[in-house]
Amino acid sequence: MPHDHGKHDHEAHQHGAHDGKHGHDHGHGHGHHREGPPPKAAPGSKWTCPMHPEIVEDGPGDCPKCGMALEPVTPARSGEAQENPELAMMTRRFWISLAFTVPVFFLSMGHMVVSLDWLGSQRARDLAELALSTPVVLYGAWPFFVRFVASLRNRSPNMWTLIGLGVAVAWGYSVVAVLLPGLFPESMQDHHGRVAVYFESAAVITTLVLLGQVLELRAREKTGSAIQALLDLAPPTARRVRADGSDEEVDLDEVSEGDRLRVRPGEKIPVDGVVREGRSTVDESMVTGEPVPVEKGPEDTVTGATVNGTGSLVMEATAVGSDTTLSRIIELVAKAQRSRAPVQATVDKVSAVFVPTVVAVAVLTFIGWAVLGQESPWASALVNAVAVLIIACPCALGLATPISIMVATGRGAQAGVLFRDAEAIEVLREVDTLVVDKTGTLTEGKPRLVGVEAVGDAEEDEVLRLAGALERGSEHPLAAAVLSGAEERGVDLPEAADFDSVTGQGVRGTVDDREVLLGNRALMEGGGVELGDAQDRAEALRAKGQTVMFLAADGVLLGLIAVADPIKETTPAALDALRGEGLRIVMLTGDSRGTAEAVARELGIDEVIADVQPEEKEQAVARLQEEGRVVAMCGDGINDAPALARARVGIAMGTGTDVAMESAAVTLVKGDLRGIVRARRLSEATMRNIKQNLIFAFGYNALGVPVASGVFYPLFGLLLSPMIAAAAMSLSSVSVIGNALRLRMVDLDGGGGTGRD
Repeated sequence: MPHDHGKHDHEAHQHGAHDGKHGHDHGHGHGHHREGPPPKAAPGSKWTCPMHPEIVEDGPGDCPKCGMALEPVTPARSGEAQENPELAMMTRRFWISLAFTVPVFFLSMGHMVVSLDWLGSQRARDLAELALSTPVVLYGAWPFFVRFVASLRNRSPNMWTLIGLGVAVAWGYSVVAVLLPGLFPESMQDHHGRVAVYFESAAVITTLVLLGQVLELRAREKTGSAIQALLDLAPPTARRVRADGSDEEVDLDEVSEGDRLRVRPGEKIPVDGVVREGRSTVDESMVTGEPVPVEKGPEDTVTGATVNGTGSLVMEATAVGSDTTLSRIIELVAKAQRSRAPVQATVDKVSAVFVPTVVAVAVLTFIGWAVLGQESPWASALVNAVAVLIIACPCALGLATPISIMVATGRGAQAGVLFRDAEAIEVLREVDTLVVDKTGTLTEGKPRLVGVEAVGDAEEDEVLRLAGALERGSEHPLAAAVLSGAEERGVDLPEAADFDSVTGQGVRGTVDDREVLLGNRALMEGGGVELGDAQDRAEALRAKGQTVMFLAADGVLLGLIAVADPIKETTPAALDALRGEGLRIVMLTGDSRGTAEAVARELGIDEVIADVQPEEKEQAVARLQEEGRVVAMCGDGINDAPALARARVGIAMGTGTDVAMESAAVTLVKGDLRGIVRARRLSEATMRNIKQNLIFAFGYNALGVPVASGVFYPLFGLLLSPMIAAAAMSLSSVSVIGNALRLRMVDLDGGGGTGRD
């Protein structure tokens, strides 16, 4: 449309997909025992292992390194996706195991609270525990045993090695203790000949680990949601124009380069192409992030998945399939997502040494007692080896990270900060460079009337009254800002007659029998209107990033109207706080350099990268990373998705698009940049909490394993029975959970400190 709004129209350049270097820092992943059909994938999709992204296969299967179920690199559209069978399987096993574990735990520990004599003899209760724990171990823990065997077969010991071994030994030992108590020395039997059993340990460990799997799978399921949302942007069909001029509706996959396609008002543009017939405005915020739709006419380029306005277009397809801008964005997001490392990478590195060490200690304990034991050496060897495995079973180690993450996630939600994954919490405290989009992030993201200036004897309300009367007949996006401003100021708008739109200049019409012009300098000059000093004033306003229109009536200039995307009220204070945290601030925007620099000057931002396409945003983030910077990207538009995914931490504004939020690891619910400060403080407190938890978990093992193995028996006669070992293991878990719950009290606003506990 005719307004000269001082912003560049961004064309969809045919860049090749950027194939950057993605540093993989992979931590632990839990193997999958797969049931049911695999998740649905996009046609032609490759399959990869979340734990080992370098493994890429043509179809579903299991990872040759860890046995984990492969996942599609590109999922199907959300409407085509089916329930995750892995999550359904783990959820089913969890609830069934929980139903059996509760009575097992009551039978084992209930006597500490109430008398259980009414349930029968102790042996009857032991047999009941055996019966109730058997489904938990043989059904609920079955995937763990599969992973345990895989870890041995692949010579890759991990947490599942100890979990599988610990559950099996605790349960197997207890079965023998119930059915064949005579095999144990008298010192291990009570006066009724009973040997202590540990069915509750096996059942509780199994149920807790299943719960962790359910939570992890739910979080992992969201990693493909950003790509699904991007896939959903493209229309499933296109309207192809036949040689005789008639239309036919075809699937998007059937569109070829050179096809002529008709795009009706309000429809999505199916693929990248060039307009051949018609005029319209197109909402290109998906590509540029700019809220103002762009005018399109013959020979202008259009981008697939952008939204046509009120006009009808006939376009020629120039890029289809994987060559479209949208497909390249999807590819960039997928690559960047796969380059991320889980928060428990450090834990797994330690576990790689910890697991075989514990198993070796248990074996040596068994051999030592079998050879050197005085009374019932074989039974003593078994009991002490079991004690080592039970106290070393990494229940607390497994809880150390996820329980802190769970509490921190809830605390963040209370503060308006949503974390999508644990890695963001781990890394956010290390960020030293914050890259921010302009539109919708620093600014409100919607054009608003920001100024009305009268010239000569005219009144501001009269200027707005005449301008609003003309804009009621205009389809230009800036018209909405003028009309909204008139409504806010309570200006009554008369009817306009003889309305006419002058391409590239503005609009004209008759209001109250006066010939009124609204537009740029060219329109004024064509109407013989003298601008005088108003031209200098307009340039000054444009330097501030505002779009300026002149209003004249009967050949006399009456005033200027300025429209702009205003800076959010909270932005200046938020940037000051972020600088106080030592962050380097860089503005990265698809808007024109003049507008971007005007906003940057007002906010005190020294580094500006403007006029960039989505691929170039991702490349800009990559360049900063190559300088050794730990980069967080904050944006709100679909065009920010590749950069959000590429950054070490992607931060989306909750007031922005769904795709931006699904591509980012952190979402600021209120769209307030001050949430980043809260998120960083929570990150620091959480990682400190996790380290404390790991000290608790390893501390119990460091103290308990030597005692359980009998190292101090020759000197002090000190041994650790499996019952005490189980109690110590439970105590370590309670300590870890209790410590994690302290995160609920952390101060994120600095009112009572810095949030460092």
